[in-house]
Amino acid sequence: MDRLKIGISGLDDTIGGFPMGRSVLITGEPGCGKTIFGLRFAISSCMEGYNTVYITAEEDANDLHIQANSFGWNTQELEERGLLNFIELTGIRARITEAELSMDMDPMKGNFTKIIHDIPPEAEVVVIDSLGGYTAKLTAYEFRNQFDLLVYELKQRGITSVIILDSATSKEFNELALFSVYGAIKLGRRENPYTGRRERIMDIVKMRSTKTPLQFLTYEIGGEEGITITEGEEIPEEDLEI
Repeated sequence: MDRLKIGISGLDDTIGGFPMGRSVLITGEPGCGKTIFGLRFAISSCMEGYNTVYITAEEDANDLHIQANSFGWNTQELEERGLLNFIELTGIRARITEAELSMDMDPMKGNFTKIIHDIPPEAEVVVIDSLGGYTAKLTAYEFRNQFDLLVYELKQRGITSVIILDSATSKEFNELALFSVYGAIKLGRRENPYTGRRERIMDIVKMRSTKTPLQFLTYEIGGEEGITITEGEEIPEEDLEI
């Protein structure tokens, strides 16, 4: 199976990149670097020459440019070259919420259909950051159906995608989402039992057709790649599972 570089060298060395034409789920608590991960993957895909779309439901494009620029990534140039396209859904969500409040309406149920329709036909790589804003009032059954449809449509179009779930949505729907995606990575924090210091950890929960490490990978936010794997790049063969 062909693979697409993630752009985080320690992670690419460990799993060989993301399987092309498949969806990977990224979850984690606030401050663990989910958006940085998504941006890095998007930029790496652009640098490989793939038409990339970043759908943002939490921040506007200007905020994402600022984040990217802080790591030395020139996302404005990638936009000008037509390789990167930011699609902002934050304004739409705000207007819907304003209308609901002004008319004293109950919140509308989440609907992933608009996300699918907003993806340009030429897109080869898509990052959705994040899906949480479109899960309001969905039952587990409704979420599963809509999420399955989203992943199916992306696969049918041959799109390699990263789907980010915020921590609140992940707690409610993570187990359901895991069934549909090809791979899943969880970002988090823990207290190191040996040093007593807090550290960020990455858990490769699943990645089909891929040898994955059983242990956590520790990482730091910073450097040219945004996320730097600090331990776990060299994984012994006996500690890998497929």
